[in-house]
Amino acid sequence: MPYTMSIISTEEKERLAGEHLHRVRYEIKSEIYGCCIKLLSDDHTLRDTWQENFYSMSQNVRSHGRLFVFKDPDYPADTVLFDPFSKTAFLFNVEYYGWVKSIALGLAGDILEDEHDVYSVHGACVDVLGQGLCIVGTSGAGKTTQTYGLLKDPHTRIVSDDWFFSRIYGPDILAYGSEKNFYIREDLATIWKEFGRLVPNDGYDGKGRAVADVRWVVGKGRLLPLTTLRMVIVLKRDENDKEVLQPLDRKDGLELFVKNTYFNPHLLVKDSRKTSIRSRYFANLLDRTHLYLVNTTGTPLETQNVIRSLAGTPQHPPPP
Repeated sequence: MPYTMSIISTEEKERLAGEHLHRVRYEIKSEIYGCCIKLLSDDHTLRDTWQENFYSMSQNVRSHGRLFVFKDPDYPADTVLFDPFSKTAFLFNVEYYGWVKSIALGLAGDILEDEHDVYSVHGACVDVLGQGLCIVGTSGAGKTTQTYGLLKDPHTRIVSDDWFFSRIYGPDILAYGSEKNFYIREDLATIWKEFGRLVPNDGYDGKGRAVADVRWVVGKGRLLPLTTLRMVIVLKRDENDKEVLQPLDRKDGLELFVKNTYFNPHLLVKDSRKTSIRSRYFANLLDRTHLYLVNTTGTPLETQNVIRSLAGTPQHPPPP
């Protein structure tokens, strides 16, 4: 786990809120797929990054969930405390914005799956020729690299590059994006050079990341609010496995998702009730899609061509 996450009582939440409310300089309400999530902090850089990342919400709307984000010497680095009753999270000494945004998305997801039958998928979602395709996998397997590689094809449009919400409508799974702009890696441009001009060289944070508007590269019309999922691709990187592409049935696929905690390290509550409803959802997801396991031990271009062969888009020519 990238940070230490603990469940706290509402009484503990009240104590912590009372201790830190006087430090709040910024209260930013943002809309995350219909949920009003409020950021409370004294960090102006965090405020600016958050506002670039998420759509704004009217200040007249009451918040559904809250994130207190502060530096506090009384807590170890990367401490997260969450009260599931009041939907309030405290993030102490968390320097990496990627975790802040993921916890915000996880907070919205916690609300949505309990009250609206809307479920989180920690992965990228694109639309290829009208068909939705999502890419999930463990950290470092190449999810971001392969997603942006697909965007080099003009027939591919993007819903989300990291996290999307989804729900069941009869025989279909609809996938929805929720972020205004995406948090991208600086080294993305070393593989796909088209994305090098999204952020000035001095615009990346200390983790080599920045919130960027990918519309400047792919065009405004290639960001979609939703798509219908037809294919799920799970990426892994296993040097000992020589098999590059493997179709999976529903049973094996569900076992893979459950074993890997649905490929989502940012689920805030992981009790038996939550596990049951998430497994039920992913069983429905896999019933309605084609599932493939792709081993990314080849070059990024080789893996990209495997995925493009599944998606039905033109393959990249080999380098000269």
